[in-house]
Amino acid sequence: MIPSLLDELLDRAFEEDLSGGDITTEATVLAEATARATAVARKPLVVCGGEMFVRAFRRIDPDVETKVLIADGTFVEKGASIWQVRGRARSLLMAERTALNFTQRMSGIATAARTYVAAVAPGSRTRITDTRKTTPGLRVLERYAVRTGGAHNHRDNLGSAVMIKDNHIIAAGGIAKAVERARARAPHTSRIEVEVANLAELDQALNAGADIIMLDNFSMDDVRTAVNTVASRAVRPILEVSGGITLERIRELSQVGVDVISVGALTHSAPAADIALDLALD
Repeated sequence: MIPSLLDELLDRAFEEDLSGGDITTEATVLAEATARATAVARKPLVVCGGEMFVRAFRRIDPDVETKVLIADGTFVEKGASIWQVRGRARSLLMAERTALNFTQRMSGIATAARTYVAAVAPGSRTRITDTRKTTPGLRVLERYAVRTGGAHNHRDNLGSAVMIKDNHIIAAGGIAKAVERARARAPHTSRIEVEVANLAELDQALNAGADIIMLDNFSMDDVRTAVNTVASRAVRPILEVSGGITLERIRELSQVGVDVISVGALTHSAPAADIALDLALD
């Protein structure tokens, strides 16, 4: 992750929290008091966000000492000590909530991603990916958390891939026209993906020569039919399944033989991980 971007995100967060100072800390804690604090997992989780945790405290006070005890991507049980900080007690208290807000969010996503990846049938080559349903401004962190959990990223932004969805199809006048125009105008390095809502649209996308076809909200029976239809083609596109994806469906979908399962819930619905900061005076 780009350090300058992380600092920009932290500065915005601190502006929200500290624009009026921290009257509680300033009123109750002596300026010369020093303390140490440890971030502790209150429930099992996949650790993510060590760099943000460290940078948050050092952004408030460059003299704060920091230590990463457990690397990102590591699964830990309840009670594990993850990160440590030491320095002026006021600085630790002022940075605490912002540091935890970021890392609880990131660790929650990483934990969800690990759970979905673990649900893929053994031996399957199906890839679990996220979507663009991310928190505005936090995509870089959430995408990193998805990778940390062992899943993959979909297109990063609107300029990174051609993805023809339902409203593009309507606006273009049909799947064939949309793919033809994309083929003529898109960079040669871009694959062309088409979202289809039924088996009739699947045939249209195949005939148009789509490189990737997303099956949106397909039933399991229609997914099986789509896999068999694509398998009979001389040039086989990548098959992606999306829409209404739950953890319970992952194993069966991966056994059917789809290439990609994109899961918006990885970023828009992952619960924050339970991490607390335990502080003690020196």
